[in-house]
Amino acid sequence: PIIFSCILTNGVSEIDNLPDIGDVRVALELLRHLGAKIEKEGSRTLVDTREMSYAKPDQSLVSKIRASTYLLGSCLSRFGICHIMSFGGCNFSLRPIDMHVDACLALGGRQDNDMLLCDGLRGGEIHFAKASVGATVNAILLAASAEGETHIFGCAVEPHIDALIAFLCSCGADIQREGRALRIVGKSLHGGKIKVIGDMIEAGSYLALGAMCGEVRVKNIPDNDMDSVYACFSDLGAKIKREKESAVIERLSYGNFLSVTASPYPAFPTDLQPLFAPLMTSSSGGVITDNVWCDRFGYLKSLEAFGIRYEVRGNSAYIFKSKINNGIATATDLRGGMACLITALSAYGESEIHSAELILRGYESLEQKLRALGADIKICDC
Repeated sequence: PIIFSCILTNGVSEIDNLPDIGDVRVALELLRHLGAKIEKEGSRTLVDTREMSYAKPDQSLVSKIRASTYLLGSCLSRFGICHIMSFGGCNFSLRPIDMHVDACLALGGRQDNDMLLCDGLRGGEIHFAKASVGATVNAILLAASAEGETHIFGCAVEPHIDALIAFLCSCGADIQREGRALRIVGKSLHGGKIKVIGDMIEAGSYLALGAMCGEVRVKNIPDNDMDSVYACFSDLGAKIKREKESAVIERLSYGNFLSVTASPYPAFPTDLQPLFAPLMTSSSGGVITDNVWCDRFGYLKSLEAFGIRYEVRGNSAYIFKSKINNGIATATDLRGGMACLITALSAYGESEIHSAELILRGYESLEQKLRALGADIKICDC
């Protein structure tokens, strides 16, 4: 969201601690195609948007990441035009963009076939029937420089929503959040500055690895964002020690039967539910219910290759205690691929996971980090 929000600004923005992952590289390339100049200086990324102009985004790039939907709000806001395209991302469920488009229309946009157009956005009211991170981001991008005042109700409150708000405020935006409501007064935006926060999903992934395979200390954790995740690890029976901006977890010797429900933040995140399936099967079993993406269980088919047994009923998956073995699997999506990787690392013998590029979309220096923990792993182009 921060990268795409730079499109709203006229100036040079400084982003520190930007992860070197697949999704970020694609996002930066999309900005380059619009005329942005991007430089790396140590840990900082400088994004110069002063000479940007609109051109239809490259479909081959747009189709690679779900975050390309943020072109809707950012391009309509700055250029008054954006094409509606086949936006990418993990193929684990139907992912419509009707809420995104409705937000555009609510502030003065109009739709003409596959294009969104406007002669200048105006403040208004946006009501979301359910919390959507992507739609909330686009609503913020639309309102941040629209003429007048906008009120957004029912918005998502994930940590990276607040990080986006903090960045835009450094660019001169006037944004206030109170619970699930936002008040935004449109401003002309200049370049800003921010340090990217630690990723709670990446942190939770490595904690899951520790619970499955051995003691792991994870550093630079956004501790205040992790309460629901820590609670689920504790309910499972994992020993977890919270330290200042880090946590240590020990391998499960015996796990409790666990029932976990994924819902919008601050509840347990949907992006971590695939990683709890192997934890459940290696302990006493459990049940996963997903209230965000009701059919997000396609990854379980891949986990069958490792001996994991399960049954899907509606928006719940029942995970049975199983004997894990080595196997050959194909990653179906980013988090499902990481679930396969964690399972493979816990199994005796050699395993193969194909379509590993999906995993690399969300994890920086994955091979190096796992090797540092003692893993025998090689990621290659096959």
